Amino acid sequence: MAGLRIESVAAESIADQFEVAAGDSLLSVNGHPLRDLIDYSYYTASEDELLLEIEKPDGELWELEVERNQGEPLGLTFSAPAPARCANNCLFCFVHQLPKGLRKPLYVKDEDYRLSFLNGNYVTLANLKPSALHRIIEQRLSPLYISVHATNPLLREHLLGTSGIPPILEQLQQLAAARIVMHTQVVLCPGLNDGMELQRTVSDLAALYPSVQSLAVVPLGLTAHRRNLPHLTPVDADYAREFVSYWQPHAELLRRKLRRPFLFLADEFFLKAEQPFPPLKEYGDFPQIENGVGMVPLFLKEAVSVVRRVLPLGSFRVTVITGTSSFGFVNAFLTQVSEKSGLNIVPVAVTNRLFGSSVTVSGLVAGNDISMELVGREIGECLFVPDVMLKEGEGVFLDDISLAELERRINRPVIVFDSTPAGFYKALRQFGKKFKRR
Repeated sequence: MAGLRIESVAAESIADQFEVAAGDSLLSVNGHPLRDLIDYSYYTASEDELLLEIEKPDGELWELEVERNQGEPLGLTFSAPAPARCANNCLFCFVHQLPKGLRKPLYVKDEDYRLSFLNGNYVTLANLKPSALHRIIEQRLSPLYISVHATNPLLREHLLGTSGIPPILEQLQQLAAARIVMHTQVVLCPGLNDGMELQRTVSDLAALYPSVQSLAVVPLGLTAHRRNLPHLTPVDADYAREFVSYWQPHAELLRRKLRRPFLFLADEFFLKAEQPFPPLKEYGDFPQIENGVGMVPLFLKEAVSVVRRVLPLGSFRVTVITGTSSFGFVNAFLTQVSEKSGLNIVPVAVTNRLFGSSVTVSGLVAGNDISMELVGREIGECLFVPDVMLKEGEGVFLDDISLAELERRINRPVIVFDSTPAGFYKALRQFGKKFKRR
């Protein structure tokens, strides 16, 4: 028997009162065996009387009859499940382009519809079994985040590097018939799934609105480590300008037709094209912001508000790290903060040596690259680093360089800030107060 291994039990919770402990396993709820956290949430969501089957570490089985107030939590936290592995061989897979020597989890490709529902991970559904599709519909696992890339079945098989997979459009139609909400994406590969193929994909997905609520088009990412991989054409500035000039008007037409924003172009297209971003209304409720859509326009809007309330903070110097693609708008914001605060705030764009200079986003900047970029530079009193560069909760960069190691190398304190204008200003003020007390 497997069940769910209990990682912790909240003090004075229902489970604690029944002497359930960390290390126990919850096998079933009201006779339903538990495969994962989704089953647990589904079978405990609405019932006030629960029969729990618990297995102790020594194999002893307990049956607990629980009565609770409506919605009262049991107080259980479970160990994270191992994600299902991806069996695709996508032409543009970023994992295949990673350099050697990074943390082992970075080389794991997941393809797990459960993580799509729980965490918003994008999945292709290429390996989805009929039983899993039935479960999604039965348990109302909505919304889901689905990598489509192309609705042309043969082209999609080519992009995913696999064959014999279910036609994605049929899968989406089944989910739409069950009123499962979906957010979709296309990783754009110039010369493959753009042009008429992209028009076909956009048209097919828009026809499934409102079940398919959004479609993001994001450019493929290419590193300097594409050893023995198919040749792919990058999205350069000229391509991005042509792409934005054609597709942004189409996105606006679709918004008027569907009466809400549907088609979104990733921020990277506008940055590469050096074109202005659409008005914020074109982003709706930002359904694709975690996919790099709308982050920069929101930053620009928030920056205006933050600059208005900047106060004098002193006369010391600090350095702020950023990726090369974000340097322009980050520099403009920091210049205004410098002028109003009296500080000397110096932004430094870090060239990505780990993945290659074509990788320009802040979230993929490594610790070694930061320290190399700062050689010979006057840092000032401290170094500010956006939190997107670090593994959440662990304080290490992609190349396993820790904050403590970076501080040792540059001989300055490193301050991590929330990657927003407000987050930076808050961290700056806090450091300013400490500096004044010296």
